[in-house]
Amino acid sequence: MIELSFSFYDLEYFLLVLVRVSCFVYIAPFFSLNNTPARVRITLSCFISLLLYTSLSPADMLLYRSVTEYAMLVLREAVAGLLLGFASTMCTAIVNFAGSIADMETGLSMVTLMDPTTRQSTSITGAIYQYAVMLMLIATGMYRYLLGALADSFLLIPVGGAVFRAEKLLDSAMQFLVDYIIIGFRICLPIFCVILILNAILGVLAKVSPQINMFAVGIQLKILVGLSVLLFTIGMLPDAAGFIFSEMKKVTVAIVEGMI
Repeated sequence: MIELSFSFYDLEYFLLVLVRVSCFVYIAPFFSLNNTPARVRITLSCFISLLLYTSLSPADMLLYRSVTEYAMLVLREAVAGLLLGFASTMCTAIVNFAGSIADMETGLSMVTLMDPTTRQSTSITGAIYQYAVMLMLIATGMYRYLLGALADSFLLIPVGGAVFRAEKLLDSAMQFLVDYIIIGFRICLPIFCVILILNAILGVLAKVSPQINMFAVGIQLKILVGLSVLLFTIGMLPDAAGFIFSEMKKVTVAIVEGMI
């Protein structure tokens, strides 16, 4: 006969671990896809929390004297998990930014589709980039880094010990916005440059041959040239994904440092 017993403090500690893990799984990339069943995410959160709880072995008692103070601990753990997941989610949004610029240059900015994974309207090129980067996230095992970062956060930020330093978090957010724009333009730079040259050529032809309707011709040429450049530069996506994954690691470390 197997008897399992635990104290009330163990239950409180486990619930705090579960709150941080579940908030991370709710918002982190790959785990937060809407086509992932909710029961799968709940089971994954409970299983990860159980593994972390058995390996943490808390030594200090949680300092609270009322239900309100314990609710503040729960809220603090929820914010910590959301910040860790939000940092990696924002890094994957870079490809949507790059796709929007590429579609704006090729004339496909008015053509949008509903992404079933996020249930949001996105551009065609952005959806292609997003699915490619997500596949590379799975193929390269980047999700294991995310889970490892979550596990290491409990060593650097003890349960109930998160301190949100607004200045460091704001500096991290500003630096991320700079890198966000730089990496996004690097991804769509080939299409941007080719369309810029094409616009210059069409402008010269419009002056040389005013009788030709360059507007009607330019729309078709931009789409054809843009899709051709997208096809020839598809081999650059692994390098672009490497930039995004490096940025994801850097932002995650900066967020953790802002909560120590």
